[in-house]
Amino acid sequence: MKNMDLCRHTDTVNELLARYGVKFGIYKNNEFREQLFPFDAVPRVIGKEEFAYLEKGLKQRVMALNCFIRDIYGEKQIVRDHVVPEEFIFASSGYLAQCEGVLPPKGIYAHIAGIDLVQGKNDEWYILEDNLRVPSGASYPMIARDLCRRSSPSTFKEYHIEDNRNYAQLLRNTMDYVNTGGHTVILTPGRYNAAYFEHSYLAEKTGAHLVTGNQLIVEKDHLYFIDYSGKKEKVGAVYRRISDEYLDPMNFNEESLIGIPHIYDIFRKGNVALLNAPGNGVADDKGIYYFVPKMIRYYLDEEPILQNAPTYLPFYEQDMEYVLEHFDDLVLKDVAEAGGYGVVFGNKMTKEQKENFIELLKSEPRRFIAQEVIDFKDIDILDNGEWVPRKADLRAFVLMGEEPVVWKSGLTRFSRNPDSFIVNSSQGGGFKDTWVLSR
Repeated sequence: MKNMDLCRHTDTVNELLARYGVKFGIYKNNEFREQLFPFDAVPRVIGKEEFAYLEKGLKQRVMALNCFIRDIYGEKQIVRDHVVPEEFIFASSGYLAQCEGVLPPKGIYAHIAGIDLVQGKNDEWYILEDNLRVPSGASYPMIARDLCRRSSPSTFKEYHIEDNRNYAQLLRNTMDYVNTGGHTVILTPGRYNAAYFEHSYLAEKTGAHLVTGNQLIVEKDHLYFIDYSGKKEKVGAVYRRISDEYLDPMNFNEESLIGIPHIYDIFRKGNVALLNAPGNGVADDKGIYYFVPKMIRYYLDEEPILQNAPTYLPFYEQDMEYVLEHFDDLVLKDVAEAGGYGVVFGNKMTKEQKENFIELLKSEPRRFIAQEVIDFKDIDILDNGEWVPRKADLRAFVLMGEEPVVWKSGLTRFSRNPDSFIVNSSQGGGFKDTWVLSR
């Protein structure tokens, strides 16, 4: 793939991405700033058979996670059967007591799942993280592929690649499947949200209305949006891109200025669909991640197809002993953090840092997980005209309607730092297209 004509157009594509405002925002030191998400034109290529294997495992995982969320806010049978300790449910920051007994339209909780995987140098794929709250990132490979097609049409005639332009239709199908009757809207916090570009892009591509909270109103147990002329239009599905706590000031954080009062009340009554459903955070807690293989066996009576990275819970005495004995060989993660924050490598700490961290670990064992450091397979990128290897992950997108569907593409993120395993955009990473071969 190194001789592709497309590689000569990397700068052109990045210039177009900048022109179209393809950016992400970062809040740091109480300041909001936007920056480009650097694109590398060398694609990640996944063969047809290999992707079929991933597809099967991803569908299995998301089905089990949906079963888990339904169970946790219902009968809690998995807790009663001592598969998952109740401490890991009720101590999770993603668990919401307000969701108890609430069944979303069609019984779906995680409509859009972003599952992060890495491929080891042994060619095995490992799940690193399940993102079920407000997973983002699909828009970047969508627009990048479009610009690459324009820049180098000959490349896409030469290679047999699955067309990734169907993501918008897959998303629209998912939204329509659970729509309770009315318009579909994408709810954004507004211009200063980190993923605002994606909100507006997906609204354009799906034909949904892009709205902020002040354009929606609850009246007589139904949701309406107010159009440009002041007319009220009924809403049946909301793809909400704001966090649970800010969704409804009457039910969650009362100080929220971006939510819609009483939207959760009508959701409880089944009068509007919310994608993803509130309360999903209980299933993408990094501590709960440890139990997903057990969930697959418990709910589906199947062996997991895709494996977790080897993970240890200091919550368990035996795992705590292992973590302390092998501290330098592990990566430790704060279960409440995201975006590459709260991740520390044992062998990168000073003696004093280790002592302080171990003291914290012993006092708050539920707060952390520890994982073996997987030696990711390196992927080539172009850096100042030179081919260099960098660590990369893959965010796969699974959409749940009548059946789960895996998008035949994905967001490949890579570290621009040769010494780093952290690929997140907020940590300075870049992205590239993911080609799934059709033959």
